[in-house]
Amino acid sequence: MGEIPIFTSKPQTDILIMLYRPVQNTKIKLPIFAGGVAAGFPSPAEDYKENKIDLNEELIQHPSSTFMIRAKGDSMIGAGIFDDDLLVVDRSLTPVHGSIIIAAIYAGFTVKRLQIEQSRYGQQMILAAENPDYDDTVVDDEEATIWGVVSHVVRDVRE
Repeated sequence: MGEIPIFTSKPQTDILIMLYRPVQNTKIKLPIFAGGVAAGFPSPAEDYKENKIDLNEELIQHPSSTFMIRAKGDSMIGAGIFDDDLLVVDRSLTPVHGSIIIAAIYAGFTVKRLQIEQSRYGQQMILAAENPDYDDTVVDDEEATIWGVVSHVVRDVRE
């Protein structure tokens, strides 16, 4: 991931938001073992042949429209997105009902689950938190812009 921000935003709060474009000109093939790993009971030895995987190829389908952003806060913990997780955001994907999206709203960015509901006035867009401590936000096209769809989450699981 490049260390030069391609966009920064400083809303009325003191939070600095930085988006990064992933570096695509590197190829690092990491070992991956066939057969996976059991998350419950250990499985009998299968085929432990070692293959190689490139995380750029695995996580980034559309390099020219993919960016990285760090999650801040705990409003999306129910979706498995925690503070300081790295979000892979693809601007070429079409957001649909249920997508986890990055929205530009109120001079800043937020990550929420997109809900599209019919009302008597047409469709309404709801930016839904995945934490009961937070309220959902009903917005229209003039208040918020869907900036991209979160395709992957990268997390450091070390304690």
